[in-house]
Amino acid sequence: MRQATVYIDSQALQYNLNRVKQLAPTAKIVSMVKANAYGHGIKDCLAALNSTDNFGVACLEEALEIRKLGYQQPITLIEGIFSEEEMDSVIQYGLECVIHQSAQLDWLKARKEEYITKNLKVWVKLNSGMNRLGFKVPEIIEIINSLKAEGFSCVLAMHFANADADHPLNEQQKTQFLQVKEACDPVLASCCNSAAIFKWPELNFDYVRPGIMLYGASPFADKSAHELDLKPVMTFDAAIIALNQIQTGEAVGYGSTFVASQDMQIAIVSIGYGDGYPRAFIKPNYVMINNKPAPVIGRVSMDMIAVDVSGLTVTLGTQVELWGKQRLVDEVAEANGTIGYELLCRLSNRPKRILK
Repeated sequence: MRQATVYIDSQALQYNLNRVKQLAPTAKIVSMVKANAYGHGIKDCLAALNSTDNFGVACLEEALEIRKLGYQQPITLIEGIFSEEEMDSVIQYGLECVIHQSAQLDWLKARKEEYITKNLKVWVKLNSGMNRLGFKVPEIIEIINSLKAEGFSCVLAMHFANADADHPLNEQQKTQFLQVKEACDPVLASCCNSAAIFKWPELNFDYVRPGIMLYGASPFADKSAHELDLKPVMTFDAAIIALNQIQTGEAVGYGSTFVASQDMQIAIVSIGYGDGYPRAFIKPNYVMINNKPAPVIGRVSMDMIAVDVSGLTVTLGTQVELWGKQRLVDEVAEANGTIGYELLCRLSNRPKRILK
């Protein structure tokens, strides 16, 4: 049987959730489990996150999957609903909507009594400069105060565009958020994603929305998961399926892009872009074998990669860590010119998944 395996460490996931609680002890936690729990598998992750206050998802389908699995925590639809008809499910399953445009506001008010009776909060999105979703100042102040007057319980929400970096827009976004919060007082507030939870504890307010940090990857380019005291949840492994001795001048893989500068032993590993392993590396990349790095050579194929194992003790079936606790997913992503989020989310269903 082909040995390409994704291991999910539920204890690491619980550890990272507790890390959020340490950093934001007075805030409720909205655990972001959208995109199949960032590629980790929603079913496998929910039990480890059961002590969270809320779950955050992108769309109704993701919320309904959580309800079908039996979880009753509040669920926040961070993009809101996409049609008026979806409000039926919102009411039936007790979901909380983000409101970021006028049509959603109309759909909400049309079901006012049912929504309020269910004690569901309305998350009203501020567009403070990211320019994706939300209402700008002063419109959002009028909307929140109007909703409050009608009996709705509101959460003022915002998303930082550059929480992972020093950028002038950060101060603009913080200033606008605090301005709206004061103008709508009293109102619940939420603006911190993973990076902001670390960076601005004074802004944790009533709800924080951790995402990537829950899964043990870093929201910062210059700080590793280990430096942030986070534990990688996913370990992506494969196995050596062939060993070859090649001589100086021989090429490896499609396009013959790698040519050996000396005699070497190479291992063929049963993984490729068909599994979600990245192909277009812009920097040298390596995997971990028996706690030692082994360079990936030549082009990544759909089903296989070649690895330089010269000087290592390996056999057929030797396990190879593609990313996990030793080779961090963020490091692989950086060599690929992308971010850990993307690599985690784009894994295919072909590798076997095991919950530890």
